[in-house]
Amino acid sequence: MFLLSPPVVREAEVFTRMPAKFRKPEVQTDWARANRGGQATDSFLEGPVWSPDSQGHGCLYVTDIPHGRIFRISAAGDWELVAEYDGEPNGMKLVDDAHLLITDYRNGLMRLDIKRGEVTSYLQRRNSERFRGVNDLTFDSQGNLYFTDQGQTGLHDPTGRVYRLSVDGKLDMLLGNCPSPNGLVLSPDEKVLYVAMTRGNCVWRVPLQADGSVSKVGQFFTSYGPSGPDGLTIDTAGRLFVANPGLGRAWVLNHRAEPEVIVTSPEGASLTNLCFGGPDMKTLFMTESVSGTVLKAEMDIAGPLPHRAKQARPQH
Repeated sequence: MFLLSPPVVREAEVFTRMPAKFRKPEVQTDWARANRGGQATDSFLEGPVWSPDSQGHGCLYVTDIPHGRIFRISAAGDWELVAEYDGEPNGMKLVDDAHLLITDYRNGLMRLDIKRGEVTSYLQRRNSERFRGVNDLTFDSQGNLYFTDQGQTGLHDPTGRVYRLSVDGKLDMLLGNCPSPNGLVLSPDEKVLYVAMTRGNCVWRVPLQADGSVSKVGQFFTSYGPSGPDGLTIDTAGRLFVANPGLGRAWVLNHRAEPEVIVTSPEGASLTNLCFGGPDMKTLFMTESVSGTVLKAEMDIAGPLPHRAKQARPQH
């Protein structure tokens, strides 16, 4: 009889908190009215991205959705406002050392010139139709971009979408029946795309065929609780990391979707997204969104260096 070993439970530690000078408790936003029940929301952190440097230190970028802001956080935990604009930025990925690509709930895909702090439109519509509310994104090794279009979908309206934008500008809808598609990440061999379905409280496994199509999409992992899987990342061993707001934890899953490690939050239950970083790519950074806190945990296996765009794509 096979007995599954219980997962190792570890508590993360606080890396840094948003300074009081950047918090906006007095500002009410449309995003907070719709997604936070009108609660006072001085910030809501998301989209962590690690940017290494030649000295082996690097920095972390995060978004603040309701207030349209992008921050840079130094390795020492110091905060700097990079950009503030009329949008609702969520997920981010580096295009190159000078630019970030942002999934903006209000505006579609946006491009940030980091040095200038300028945010410009990248992709607003598909076939003249606006997106429902894009959420997160990831690149493959060829520079193709995968992103989710979540909007307000859920089990009541399972019509969220997952897209792939190829390096030649072709936009394909891979999935159109998703109950709240959120974070996504590719397996190390890029044969499988994992997609978090927040309101479905699960993660889907999406096999990618040689011709670019998908087939035999299935449910890989099932969670529980008041919310569901949000941001995803993966390590070089292929273990899937799942941020689970509502539970305040990150699941570390093996290839059978069995939890090997559970990382818990010491600061709150809204653990929304995560990425690897640090000089050896073994530090797991996590956003605890409601408290405006970034957590960290040292892992025994490194995360891969993130893929980036291979070339600039035309505007659509």
